[in-house]
Amino acid sequence: MHRYLLHRLLWAVPTLFGVAVLVFVLMRVVPGDPVAMMIPPGATKADVTRLYALYGLDKGMAEQFGVWLKDLTRGDFGTSISLRESVGALIASRFPATFELVFLAMIFACLSGLLLALSAVYFQGRWLQPLIDGVTGCAQAIPDFLWGLLLMLCLGVLLPWFPITGRVDPALSFEYTSNFHLTEAVLRGDFAIAFDILRHLTLPTLALALPLMASLARVLKGSLMQAMNEDYVYLARAKGYSKGRVLRRVALPNALIPTLTLTGVQFAFLVGGTVLVEHIFAYPGLGNLAIAAVIQRDLPLIQGLVLTFALLFILTNLLVDIACSALNPRARVN
Repeated sequence: MHRYLLHRLLWAVPTLFGVAVLVFVLMRVVPGDPVAMMIPPGATKADVTRLYALYGLDKGMAEQFGVWLKDLTRGDFGTSISLRESVGALIASRFPATFELVFLAMIFACLSGLLLALSAVYFQGRWLQPLIDGVTGCAQAIPDFLWGLLLMLCLGVLLPWFPITGRVDPALSFEYTSNFHLTEAVLRGDFAIAFDILRHLTLPTLALALPLMASLARVLKGSLMQAMNEDYVYLARAKGYSKGRVLRRVALPNALIPTLTLTGVQFAFLVGGTVLVEHIFAYPGLGNLAIAAVIQRDLPLIQGLVLTFALLFILTNLLVDIACSALNPRARVN
């Protein structure tokens, strides 16, 4: 296992380097000038030249990349052109909000997808099975941003049950020591604040989780149906195990590996979906920050965000590989 982990970690380095090269080059070949978007009216040519020199944009592309890469090795992502703040500090301040949103969406998607898959197999041939298939098909057919708009209209406007913007009601008094607001409120026992934060998280969480829930349910259902026809399942039934016990204790552990693999793949889409969903709900996370960075053509901020998302994808896939190798040692790569 240690050799397997080391092998995966070593491959993460060239992957991140490739992402860094790709995003750096793309940000400089696409049309648009970040300095031109920030200069005030009446700025002189000397002012523009000083701004180019300040952000290192007066150098050649290769030299710019060398300076940026050198700064990255020291943990310096650069300075945001539009916000005039450290890129690393901006990402660190927004990451907890996105993490809490993605974590809740992942938990909801996995639990509800597991329940739907088990129910569809257990009630196979009954009236409930086509109903579950219809629900999963509908949830998968609608993208997350469209779910966000529908949920906002139905549960935030027509039926104003949930707030549709922000992270917490500004009228509530609460002094935070970290940006993990929900976690901190729960640990401090301030459940009124925690409940309000959960109300703000409900709609964006559902928007992100519903398509993933449907994908996990469909894949897990197919794996369970295949597992139910294996010899070890017939042996368990011959021993007198009930259908529910066979599903939970025998078929489910063997059907989880392809579902875990899909979970890792879908996590990338889940994190990417936060860009539009956070913008729709004005949620102060990395996705909303990415939208603002693209609009302002903020090169250092875009580069830092892309590298952060790439690192999250790599770590998630590593965790999924570890889980799969623990369930099936033959999947390990030496």
